[in-house]
Amino acid sequence: MLTTEDFDFDLPEELIAQTPLTDRASSRLLVLDRKTKEMADKHFYEIIDELNAGDALVMNNTRVLPARLYGVKEETGAHLELLLLNNTEGDTWETLIKPAKRAKVGTEITFGDGRLKAIVEEELDHGGRMIRFVYEGIFLEILESLGEMPLPPYIKERLEDPERYQTVYAKENGSAAAPTAGLHFTKELLEKIQAKGVHLVYLTLHVGLGTFRPVSVDNIAEHEMHSEFYRLTQEAADELTAVRDAGGRIVAVGTTSIRTLETIGTKFDGAIQADSGWTNIFIKPGYQFKLVDAFSTNFHLPKSTLVMLVSAFAGREFVLEAYQHAIDEKYRFFSFGDAMFVK
Repeated sequence: MLTTEDFDFDLPEELIAQTPLTDRASSRLLVLDRKTKEMADKHFYEIIDELNAGDALVMNNTRVLPARLYGVKEETGAHLELLLLNNTEGDTWETLIKPAKRAKVGTEITFGDGRLKAIVEEELDHGGRMIRFVYEGIFLEILESLGEMPLPPYIKERLEDPERYQTVYAKENGSAAAPTAGLHFTKELLEKIQAKGVHLVYLTLHVGLGTFRPVSVDNIAEHEMHSEFYRLTQEAADELTAVRDAGGRIVAVGTTSIRTLETIGTKFDGAIQADSGWTNIFIKPGYQFKLVDAFSTNFHLPKSTLVMLVSAFAGREFVLEAYQHAIDEKYRFFSFGDAMFVK
């Protein structure tokens, strides 16, 4: 039985990247070969050397909402912080509220100059609340003017340019956090990769609460993932099928792309089909990959489901050895940090 402690490691706090690099593609890249157990120190722009003509590079085109809102409880004037997670239907959203004890069912919250109000409709676990927004006009426009980028709690520095917490191909609004493995790509690098004969394929997974929730059980088999919305279009499914039929590899960018592809591969017995819905797939050691042949990803938090996912692909001991190498070589960790390519 694997426990959460089996995925722990000591990370010096100074290695947690606080700001993005000026040049996205100049991040470092640790290349892992899971067959030979070899690793190599490179730079991210050299990822092109790891890709072959005929491969598909699969990226998550979700766009991060300015999902952090600061409001006032109408009855008392108490201050509340909201993080939007999932738009369940209409103007109803699943949110995290701090402090949650001030947000009982029926609580009314006002934001900004009163153009946006929220009513708490249901209490969920872990400070979660279902709320309904009341407003006039276009919701996304109001959110753009009132909301802030929901940077993770380990980033203390202010982000000067909010677009640096978006990928250059971000398109579909809906995430509460960035698919950070994609932050290293520039438009120029993607053009070079495409010119090499690599197919650029996009899917969507809106990153939700699972990103923020630590594993709170000892036995990882008992951990339940939060559901997140995904979509793979018919055009993308056809292109991926053609790539695979021609002997090309499916190379995923980030754990969100991996989870979407493996959800579909599991659902359709290894076939690639257009699909959309909600996934709570938890990929951990012992999982047999259906579609993904290689991937890039950032360096993740100790004891996280993301370290478990990478370990499922490359082996726990090798992954922890690679993480120790990254720490020794002073790689930058987490959202604005460096990356690894695992093949």
